[in-house]
Amino acid sequence: MNRARLLTAGIAAAALALSACGGDGDDSTEPAAGAETGGTPEPADLRLWINGPDTPQSMRDWLVAEFEERHPGSTLTIEEQQWEGLVDRLTTSLGSESETPDVVEVGNTQAPTFTTVGAFSDITDLLPDLGGEDLLQGFVDAGTADGRTYAVPLYAGSAYVFYRKDLFAASGIEVPTTMQEFVDAAVKLKQDNAGVANFSGFWLPGQDWRDGAAFVWDAGGDFAVEEDGEWVGALSTPESQAGLELVQRLFTEASGAPKDGNEADGHVPFCAGEVGMALRPGWLRGSIEDPELGCPDMMANVGVFALPGSDGEPAPVLLGGSNIAVSATSPNQELARDLVELMLSDEFQSQYAENGLTPAKTSLASGLGTDEFAAATVEAVSNAKLTPAAAGWASVEGSRILEDLFVAIANGGDIQQLAENADAAIADQLD
Repeated sequence: MNRARLLTAGIAAAALALSACGGDGDDSTEPAAGAETGGTPEPADLRLWINGPDTPQSMRDWLVAEFEERHPGSTLTIEEQQWEGLVDRLTTSLGSESETPDVVEVGNTQAPTFTTVGAFSDITDLLPDLGGEDLLQGFVDAGTADGRTYAVPLYAGSAYVFYRKDLFAASGIEVPTTMQEFVDAAVKLKQDNAGVANFSGFWLPGQDWRDGAAFVWDAGGDFAVEEDGEWVGALSTPESQAGLELVQRLFTEASGAPKDGNEADGHVPFCAGEVGMALRPGWLRGSIEDPELGCPDMMANVGVFALPGSDGEPAPVLLGGSNIAVSATSPNQELARDLVELMLSDEFQSQYAENGLTPAKTSLASGLGTDEFAAATVEAVSNAKLTPAAAGWASVEGSRILEDLFVAIANGGDIQQLAENADAAIADQLD
């Protein structure tokens, strides 16, 4: 049994033990053992895991203040987790009542794995109060198993292209309308700014398979497909190969980003004048505008557009974002459910829209505004895709198969052989 499967098996065992203590079937919506059982929940110290920088500090401060005001005597501690290594940390923590956070943010592509092994509490009964049909349905589906819902959407954030208007003008480049025009623009920007150390016409760090996915999908390929009821790797198909070849050209001719780097902190090279174009979620704008971390004076030269596909329509970028769930081993089930309700409230969700991310409720999307950033967000979402809907997909991400593949491609490796190896590794994780 591989390491990822051992880890998820550990969660499943813990969840089974917990249900044996406090539940009588898969359809039960009773609180877990040790949870409050009605009325006003007892005060407690709640822990919330939030991942990365997507939820800004102002929103975290609001959440803590509002939760503690609504629940006198209780406290809320928000612990930021890094996306890298998150699957392993969740797997270890969720299986232990003494270590578990009460509420966790999990990537929408990771939610199915944790949902299907019993790591999250059943919150099906909360759906009407959380938003019901107003919630992003794809994210609800990702958190649902056997007709029961265990994780609900927190926010979505499809990436779009941030570009330097002044560099486009200096190189005589118009905003691209096709994939070929985009690649040509990226290469030309790199050539025209050869005197700038580490310059990227298109910023693409070696590990960044999430942005690389758009080029694979635009070429008609995929990471994995279901055949006769089984999931198999699909990166060695001709379509995926064409997409990966384009990715390798971008690595070689357009990007000056580290070939073993990840996509975190994209505002740093952008503010250093080392980036002509970058495919980033809307929160990059906030990072650039931040007077302490970013370079707000540069915003006058920043434009945005949806990554164009080969057919002139928006390319199928990864529909990123997160779900939120209550740990099945949390001893504070009622308070944790109340926190989830607060995080799905209009007051909290509207703040995601104000910060350039798509809120969990479709009715609040108008809060994104009407400027070019809002338009690019809506256009990017229009053709966005999710990773394969395999229950074990989080194991693929946790094992870093895709990061290793893209780093090897960035370093000039043989794409066909690398893809065949990756397909075998993906199939093993999804078996």
